[in-house]
Amino acid sequence: MIQAHDSLIVLILGRGLIPVTQLFGLYVLFSGQQGPGGGFVGGVILATSMLLSLLIFGTDASQSRLAHRALHGDGVGLLLFVFVGGLCLIGGGEVLNYAALEIPGLDVAARRYLGIVLTQIGVALDVAVTGVSIVFSLSASNGDSHA
Repeated sequence: MIQAHDSLIVLILGRGLIPVTQLFGLYVLFSGQQGPGGGFVGGVILATSMLLSLLIFGTDASQSRLAHRALHGDGVGLLLFVFVGGLCLIGGGEVLNYAALEIPGLDVAARRYLGIVLTQIGVALDVAVTGVSIVFSLSASNGDSHA
């Protein structure tokens, strides 16, 4: 089990740094269409914020519950990615050809934007869950256990 850090300075800085890191991860995720970033980088930043909470507050703290919940979301991102690709196929297009998404009331540009955002959310979810599960697996192989 990962124990909480004993420094008051680290605990106070962690309470301020972790939410900022999560907001930055969401910013990178959703601004990936206009510049560098996207699902993979956003997922890595979100996983980093969850791992920071584990290292600073320990595995049993309430601040680390997001990291524990992330372990139960394994495969959700992949399902979202496959769902969007499948909707494109059902619409008569190719896989991930977002113009073929059948969404009433949206023009082609809006359908493409929505398809890209949904696939990037799926990638970010999978990357974040994978990063957290790797750390839990490594800590369990060293004799520690997780809940």
